Amino acid sequence: HVRQLYALVSETLRYTSVLEKLLDGAALLQAEKKLAPQLAKVLVYDLLFGKGLKCGGRWKALARRHRARLEAELARMKVRHKVSRNEDLLAPEKAVSAAGEWAQAGWASCAGSSGGMCLTCPASAASQVPRYVRVNTLKTCVDDVIDFFKRQGYTYLGKAASVEELKALSGKKFLLDLHLPELLVFPSQTDLHDNLLYTSGHIILQDKASCLPAFLLGPVAGSHVIDACAAPGNKTSHLAAILKNKGQIFAFDVDPKRVATMNTLLTRAGVTGCQLVQQDFLTVDPRDPKYSRVTHILLDPSCSGSGMVTRGPGEEAAPSVERLQALAGFQRRVLNHALSFPALRRLVYSTCSLLQEENEDVVQAVLQEWGSAFRLVTAFPSWPCRGLAAFSGAKSCLRASPAETLTHGFFVAVLERCKEGAAAPRSLPAAAKENPHPGEGREPGAAPKKRKKKKQRVK
Repeated sequence: HVRQLYALVSETLRYTSVLEKLLDGAALLQAEKKLAPQLAKVLVYDLLFGKGLKCGGRWKALARRHRARLEAELARMKVRHKVSRNEDLLAPEKAVSAAGEWAQAGWASCAGSSGGMCLTCPASAASQVPRYVRVNTLKTCVDDVIDFFKRQGYTYLGKAASVEELKALSGKKFLLDLHLPELLVFPSQTDLHDNLLYTSGHIILQDKASCLPAFLLGPVAGSHVIDACAAPGNKTSHLAAILKNKGQIFAFDVDPKRVATMNTLLTRAGVTGCQLVQQDFLTVDPRDPKYSRVTHILLDPSCSGSGMVTRGPGEEAAPSVERLQALAGFQRRVLNHALSFPALRRLVYSTCSLLQEENEDVVQAVLQEWGSAFRLVTAFPSWPCRGLAAFSGAKSCLRASPAETLTHGFFVAVLERCKEGAAAPRSLPAAAKENPHPGEGREPGAAPKKRKKKKQRVK
């Protein structure tokens, strides 16, 4: 492994100026006072720019503990410099021969050949993210879908015990996800767009991280729910499945074409009890009597998309500082607006962004404005990626990334209204309720109660 070691050291030296700025911005050396600066550079280079840490022991654990903070700092650096590729952060003379040196070392750069924008992930990130398949329980059940794929020649390996098992999937093998009870996992290159289960609406092709918001919102059947920025409708259909089509969903989007697309998707998925509204959610009156029973809101507003790992060709530039500021301002306004619905009890705020400005900073600013009226809930306590330590309680938030969770980059915060006159605790205790919301007070992936009603069988 001498050649790989030489390549690692050479590339670390070439990126020294970038790595020094990353270490300063993330305050890694201040947090880990016993970590030598040169070793820190090697670890951070391998973590963010290389193939991922191959070492073991305490150094790997130390670096991974600070991954989210380092990824966010790298994303901010790219925004400031208005670049989308790692090598564009280098001085011109250092970047000229980058492609050749990477190829010689047998490594890949962050963007370009892999396709799509990925601010922090290796080029292999897109190929590492599996194909996630959510079973649409409005039309079928997990057991029937598993049986269907078996008849098509797929091999079912049971429930995954770790993320490593998901990473090792190949060929026509599939697993039940270790966290979400109605999510199947296939190798990344599996194409199911022409599969009968997909075209008939029995399965939804949806990234695991994108399934978290509706799952963590967890409205009970009969609830009135708002999906504030709903198109294209995957999360809306997930909400309908959780509600078992009992209750009322108000799904908003301002664009008529996206509303039409959403209508097609929801019809195919068998969703009823959902009112599509072509309207800017910010113009909706929270005091309108029709929303007087809305107790749950899912808010997934427009964002930079900096966490998306695309499978197709094409590359987007990182958002400008002006664009990022505009997005964060909009996100604060729409979150504030959502919290103003009088009967609201629980809200999930999510983005497919890695940037602190769109995530922790937005949540912190809005919580400060509302004082003790709302609190952050610690959902999925054992989920490996937590929020950046931007404020006290931020660890209650969730983050997802290709490297840590084998998903797109994502952020989720769960907010609940505090009882009138009560102080706002930082999180809910594990046993705060007899019937906790999904992911709250129980381990992710805990088996749900068996369904009594048999769903439509696909033959």
